[in-house]
Amino acid sequence: MKVSVAADKCVAAGQCVLLAPEVFDQREEDGIVVLLDETPGPVLHDAVRQSAMVCPATAIHLAES
Repeated sequence: MKVSVAADKCVAAGQCVLLAPEVFDQREEDGIVVLLDETPGPVLHDAVRQSAMVCPATAIHLAES
């Protein structure tokens, strides 16, 4: 799995950070998503998929390998 984010679409809801804190974080100044790991291990795939599904701005994109 390869993860990418569209920071310009992010609305700083923070759901991704709650679901997969090993993969996502938020900038201190405005809460916009920060991608910590673009190729998370298999144990994180379900949490990352869920993060993408609940993102209100559809700012998280996944490429499954």
